[in-house]
Amino acid sequence: MEKEKRQNGVAYQAKPEPGQLVEVRRRQWVVAETNAAGLNNQPDVMGVSYSKTPYEVKGQTKSSFQAAQSLVTLSSIDEDGLGEELEVIWEIEPGAQVIERAGLPSITGQDDSDTLEAFLDAVRWGAATNADRGFLQAPFRSGVSIEDFQLDPLVRAIDMARVNLLIADDVGLGKTIEAGLVIQEMLLRHRARTVLIICPASLQEKWRIEMLEKFGLDFRVVDTAYIKKLRRERGIHANPWTSHPRLIASMDWVKSGEGLRAMRDVLPPHAGHPRKFDLLVVDEAHNIAPAAGAHYALESQRTRFIRAISPHFQHRLFLTATPHNGYTESFTSLLELLDDQRFARNILPDEKQLSQVMIRRLKSDLVDADGKPLYAQRKLQALAVPYTDEEREIHQKLNDYCASREKDAEKTGSTFGTSFVNQLLKKRLFSSPAAFASTLEKHVASLSNGVKPKARDAMAERILRKAILKADEDYANDQEVENAQSEAVEEASRRAQPLNQEQQRMLADLRQWAQRAKNQTDAKARAILDWLSANLKTGGQWNDRRVILFTEYRTTHQWMHEILASHGFGGERLGLLHGGLTQDEREPIKAAFQASPKDSPVRILLATDAASEGIDLQNHCNCLIHLEIPYNPNVMEQRNGRIDRHGQREKEVLIWHPVDGSDKGHASVGGHGDDILRALRKLESMRADMGSVNPVIAPQMSGLIEGSLKDLDTRLAEAKIAKARRFVRAERELKERVAKLHERLLATQQDFHLTPDHIQMAVKTGLALAGRPPLEPVALSDAPQGSAFRMPPLSGSWARCLEGLRHPHTQQIRPITFDHAVAKGRDDVVLVHLNHRLVQMCLRLLRAEVWAQDDVKKLHRVTVRTLPDGSIEGPAVVVISRLVITGGNHHRLHEELTVSGGYLRDQSFRREEGVTRVQQWLDEAQPITANDSLFDALRVRFDRTRPAILQAVDSRSKDRLKFLANTLQTRKQRELDDIGAVLDELEKAIQSELKKDQQPEQMSLFTEDERTQLRRDTAALEARLARIPAERIQEVQAIETRYAKLDDRTFPVAVVFLVPESAMKGGAV
Repeated sequence: MEKEKRQNGVAYQAKPEPGQLVEVRRRQWVVAETNAAGLNNQPDVMGVSYSKTPYEVKGQTKSSFQAAQSLVTLSSIDEDGLGEELEVIWEIEPGAQVIERAGLPSITGQDDSDTLEAFLDAVRWGAATNADRGFLQAPFRSGVSIEDFQLDPLVRAIDMARVNLLIADDVGLGKTIEAGLVIQEMLLRHRARTVLIICPASLQEKWRIEMLEKFGLDFRVVDTAYIKKLRRERGIHANPWTSHPRLIASMDWVKSGEGLRAMRDVLPPHAGHPRKFDLLVVDEAHNIAPAAGAHYALESQRTRFIRAISPHFQHRLFLTATPHNGYTESFTSLLELLDDQRFARNILPDEKQLSQVMIRRLKSDLVDADGKPLYAQRKLQALAVPYTDEEREIHQKLNDYCASREKDAEKTGSTFGTSFVNQLLKKRLFSSPAAFASTLEKHVASLSNGVKPKARDAMAERILRKAILKADEDYANDQEVENAQSEAVEEASRRAQPLNQEQQRMLADLRQWAQRAKNQTDAKARAILDWLSANLKTGGQWNDRRVILFTEYRTTHQWMHEILASHGFGGERLGLLHGGLTQDEREPIKAAFQASPKDSPVRILLATDAASEGIDLQNHCNCLIHLEIPYNPNVMEQRNGRIDRHGQREKEVLIWHPVDGSDKGHASVGGHGDDILRALRKLESMRADMGSVNPVIAPQMSGLIEGSLKDLDTRLAEAKIAKARRFVRAERELKERVAKLHERLLATQQDFHLTPDHIQMAVKTGLALAGRPPLEPVALSDAPQGSAFRMPPLSGSWARCLEGLRHPHTQQIRPITFDHAVAKGRDDVVLVHLNHRLVQMCLRLLRAEVWAQDDVKKLHRVTVRTLPDGSIEGPAVVVISRLVITGGNHHRLHEELTVSGGYLRDQSFRREEGVTRVQQWLDEAQPITANDSLFDALRVRFDRTRPAILQAVDSRSKDRLKFLANTLQTRKQRELDDIGAVLDELEKAIQSELKKDQQPEQMSLFTEDERTQLRRDTAALEARLARIPAERIQEVQAIETRYAKLDDRTFPVAVVFLVPESAMKGGAV
């Protein structure tokens, strides 16, 4: 009796061994590690905290009990845990028990066929780690319409032993979605558990929301407020970087201060195997490349931070639309940060190696199945501004003032601060009289408070440089941008030369005009009002067109807001986005602008750069006006990318730039319109070639906009592009590759039953098991009948399934669909995907039935089907099992559902050796409900031959293990060959570089900082070369360990009885 109980999966209390199945806290886990000593010295596990204090146990002293303690590391076996780990002290963990083996289900009754299929799908979708690299799961676990080309990074990631990818797609192609797919797949395959996303401050919230809403992944944003909250809850020593498995942080916050200190606390002194963390994602990765100097790129704090943490991550994913800035040392450093086994700084990358890690597609190259462009054509237009004579005079006066101040500064050699102030004054005058007035006042006040500058003081110079660099940092709040600029102006003005009389007179005139003009409508604002009247209010009536007005400055934003409101363009027609808004305040504005013009009256969105970086505004808008032309081409590209992106419905995207509209007879304000537009179009074509023209061209942009240059000198840029082109080559022959990706997706969908009707059936069954009301079909315009449903009222833990159903703007409760095709391009229905909370709760409920005891189970996990007499000799049984193959350290390598079966004779069981035959039985069998006498006869035969049936299940697992061992051995050998070849190539390349003369010809022109950086880079190459031999040994050991000790674990999950049709008609079995 006891023996039989154990065979049926009954648990017993004992100390577990690695690889065993255990039940802890009413969930099932596989034991990863058992440690009987050193409990107080265990390292933290990211996202898991446990008591390091020995437990007090009644009746026993600490010391006597401590001897028996075992720290057990457990790995979740259900995929909902996404690689979750738990550490417990086994002897005193309440209810902890080892499950000897998962036995065959007890034959207590029969389920109808659809219910059992839904249960099997739940188990099948939970078996997520797959040795088959053609199997794509993440697309079915995302609530977003995925274009076929977006699968490319995912497919490459699955094929890489260590994922190091540079996704360098054009702005607006959906790099966040591509990264989300890779993250999701890595978590599902148990190849990653901990993920850290580093991005600009303004994009943190976007990443958090996209990961949650589109992929069902919960990320936390780490900042000063998060650390304070964490330490209040968990104590003063709580470390943010080990507080949750999935984290997001801003690049500029984490590179110094508290974030950096906490990171240093958790990083080991040397990177070893396994790595401390799993997956590092860096968005806008061009920001971490060394910044361009005059002659040689210099490392920034950002570069140094990523260089410090990157080796401690097993996988790395870098995203940027601008991978190459024209400087070889900058690009090669970025590649080295991504993958220091393939690349090293200052060594030109091998094209084959680069093509393996870099993905770059341009909007212009992407076409649909019919060869038509997938993306809109961008058209750059001039918004002609008829400046008044007074405005022209003011611009000229500011130019004269700046030139005079530059001259004075040159005499004392202190041009750095003066140039910064002068350029900022010009930029803000181009933006608005209000923005100019506020900066001018700060400049004047600081000048009058200033002290006569002494001889050049190195410390003062450093403080000034720091203040100016701070003004260029990335801020989520544009008020902080204004504050940082204001502080830099104050610092620079205080240290500037005193004004001479002529300068004082010019400054007085400028101030007088600014104070008067800052509350008035200037010529540019009138030109914008005329454009709005002509384009949005045809015949005095609002039409359905929309436009975004972009500005860099909050002051200009406020000024323009007042002008629009006072000219009939305010109220419900105007949406305002700026960095001072919280996420909760921002969302309704964005939702109103993204909603159909039939549902939302908003037609104009007035936005600052900081508030809108990374947000999508393309649903019903294809027009954009720059209130000022940014001096930084990357900022302009970010703005344009808000509407020129994935999901734009129009064929053209129209971008307007304010330029002087007069003929050449007048004194012009800034560059001539034709010159500026010609130069901007030239920039467009260069950007496509290289990704970024910024460092090479940006210094000229100010001259072009201000009018001192008539054209951009692109000779240097073109020379750099010619060098870079072979490395930053966009993929052109995309059609065939995209078609293959589509086929791969369809194959996965069919093989794993990932179709809308199967997911719907799983939800229907899960709701029924939970005793909840069913889904109610509803009609949805332009959608097939029966493809949309109304969610039932749900309460308790199920209530959270209703989150996200309200339309972001109208707040109407929307129906749901399981079909991606139905949801594509519309916002009046919610796509319920595999990772949606409703599906997850239903699947969890179904999968829990595998371990449910007979007295509480809701499913029997048994069904009966029939086959024609010619297809089967007599009654048979098929057992469907979940097979898990593990390698070294019980690392999960493969999971699948297997089938094994045979004939149920009166006194014996005969295994059917042909697996395809067993599968054929299942495919051809028809569902039936067996009568009691037939079912009892089947149950008796099954119970009698149970050991032989279990033996057949085991034999099938061993056969699969043998087959998979070959697949895994091939993969292991490929990984060993790859790492060997990669390190050999790197070694040769570094040796060859170090043999060269290390003195560039123009070394004499280098600044001291540039020389120091070059020396550091050379030393780093020498150190890298010295590390290669040890690294080769370490990498081989890690691969050998991962594929060592292959072991199979089998969990029978369902029984299907098959009977000939004659037996159903009353014949005996």
